[in-house]
Order: sequence, then structure tokens, then C-alpha cells
Amino acid sequence: MQAQLDSMPSLRGSVSDAEWQLRVDLAAAYRLIAHYGWDDIIFTHLSVRVPGPEHHFLINPFGALFEEITASSLVKIDLHGEKVGDSPFPVNPAGFTIHGAIHQAREDAQCVMHTHTVEGVAVSAHSEGLLPISQQSLFPLSGLAYHDYEGIAVREDEKARLVADLGSANYMILRNHGLLTCAPTVADAFLAMYILQRSCEIQVAALAGDRPLTPVPQPILDKICGEGDRVTSSQGGLLAWPGLLRKLDRLDPSYRD
Repeated sequence: MQAQLDSMPSLRGSVSDAEWQLRVDLAAAYRLIAHYGWDDIIFTHLSVRVPGPEHHFLINPFGALFEEITASSLVKIDLHGEKVGDSPFPVNPAGFTIHGAIHQAREDAQCVMHTHTVEGVAVSAHSEGLLPISQQSLFPLSGLAYHDYEGIAVREDEKARLVADLGSANYMILRNHGLLTCAPTVADAFLAMYILQRSCEIQVAALAGDRPLTPVPQPILDKICGEGDRVTSSQGGLLAWPGLLRKLDRLDPSYRD
């Protein structure tokens, strides 16, 4: 795998400008997931839809660490998780089961991110789910869905139930499993994941204190749930995304290769 990654020629110029930009953004998201310590070795996936009528998607080469992924190494696949075109890298069709179901059902879910962080799995096991005990938690709670655990997510029949549970929400907690966000852009999906992950971290830390918790009153919760656009000046993830790319460029710009 390392030799293949090192010898991978750049696809810039071989794909459309729109696809190349998506490749750079998705590779950046993989690197950021690794940077923040949210990766799970080679497991879990981030995916984004490529423009066009074919319903093709970009996903990680299976076996590569998130910190190794580059724009050119991302693999193009179809809705069945099968490779499209020439790529030396393997993919994990089973890993695309969740992503494929959401991409197919939600036209607005251009990017889907799924993680198995310690804090995310811990909160997914809490019977009450995500609690309204921090300012961060209020934004996911404005549109948070839950999906009960049914075992390893590889069965076709689970797709319909997963999609029905997600509905129109952009945040989901997969019970006993992890976290999921979806959005029209990589930047929006990443910011949503950052906020959801941070909410879980705060909840786990607060519960570890073994002291009574103070929930946010419902009227305040209702008010803040509608103020997300004001917090980001109506720019969503694009407000933070350029700064995150600058961080990556300082750390290791090879994600752009």
C-alpha cells in the first residue's frame, strides 16, 4: 500500500476541475480527522458525490491510514461500492453500505462522514443520548436523529430503516456504534462533525465529574436551535474551512497531491 501511495501519479488535469476540488477537500477532511484523533486506524469512511448524472462518489482507499490519503489516491465508486475507472487501490464495499443508502435517499447529502470516536460511541450508548448540557450540543439537537444498532452495517435490508430514521436530519447518532453527519459540502459536513464530536466530549467529561448536571432550559434550547446561521454569518462550514486548510498546509500539504 505504501509503495502504491508513493508512486500514485497526480490525477490533476485528468479529472474535471470540480472533481479535483472535491478530491482536495475530501482528502483534507481525512487528514483533519486523523489530526484531531478521530480516526479508527483504517475503518470508517468519509464520502462525497462527484458532480454528474452517474451518481459516482469518492471514498478512501481501503488499507490507507487517514493521515496518508491524498486527493489522487481517493477512489471513485458507484452506488454499489464498486470501483469506477482505473485505480490500483482496493475499496471496502461493505463500508459504503451506510453512505450509499444516505447518498441515494438524500440529494442534499453530497458529503457523508462517519466516525467511531471513543466519546461518540460512549454517548451513543447513553440511554438518554446527547444531553442539552452545553452550548455546543444545542446545534446538533436542532436536527439530531438516532438509529438503533442492528449489528455490523452490511445488510441491504437495514438501509431503508437507516434512511427512515435519518429523515431530513444532518446529524445522527448510531446507537452503540458512532456518529454521522451529512451536508451539501465537505466543509459543512466536517464542521457538523466537529460540533457533534465536541458535544460528546463535553458530555463524557461532565458525566465523569459525578456531580448533578444543569441542562439548558427548553426555551433557550428552542431559541438557539434556530440561530446556527447567525453563528457562522450564514457561511456554514465555509467560515472555518479556509483556516483548517491553512493548518493542514503548515502541517503537511501532501493531501493536495
